[in-house]
Amino acid sequence: MGRPESNSNGDVVGQGVSLLSSSSRGEKEEAKLLTLPTILTLGRVAVIPIFVSTYYVNSWWGTVATTSIFIAAAITDWLDGYIARKMRLGTAFGAFLDPVADKLIVAATLVLLCSRPSEAAMFRDMPWLLPVPAILIIGREITISAVREWAASQGSRLSEAVSVNNIGKWKTATQMIALTILLSSRDSSNSILASCGVALLYVSSGLSVWSLVVYGRKIWKVLLR
Repeated sequence: MGRPESNSNGDVVGQGVSLLSSSSRGEKEEAKLLTLPTILTLGRVAVIPIFVSTYYVNSWWGTVATTSIFIAAAITDWLDGYIARKMRLGTAFGAFLDPVADKLIVAATLVLLCSRPSEAAMFRDMPWLLPVPAILIIGREITISAVREWAASQGSRLSEAVSVNNIGKWKTATQMIALTILLSSRDSSNSILASCGVALLYVSSGLSVWSLVVYGRKIWKVLLR
């Protein structure tokens, strides 16, 4: 009669140890998932609604807030990658989320600028000035995202063909500078400053299309082998 009770107690202890072990594994997985770089990346996504709201504030502080948020997002974009490499905190989830966050903040900014451009006369005379590069940049980002997803499903050789290159880095740099200039000058009639922002945005859109062509050529070479 005593042995079944002992076995029952042993089962309970065993279940308890199993639960503690499962809980410990879950906490470790969560800690690995929510690393500092990933938290910074999630912060960029979470701040987008505030970013959009401040853009439509008709006051000088609205412009300052919008521009400051964008600059902070651009800095954290560089910072999370640096921390991930330096402290070896890179994760698969972070690698997936980082470009998504970048594309969301850039797309939101382009849509906002097209919906309410700077007060400079050039935008009244040429209303197509911002939509053209905006369509090229957003279209490129959608296309390259689909291409990379397809390449990942086809094997490592194709994935390597669409990995980030120097053209993409220059594209991102000119894009961030252009958007910062356009955001900071949106309540100004300074045509010179707005022209610099537009010129850099066209350079960025050109680099976007060029990088897409380069990726396409690399993929084609891999497929022909």
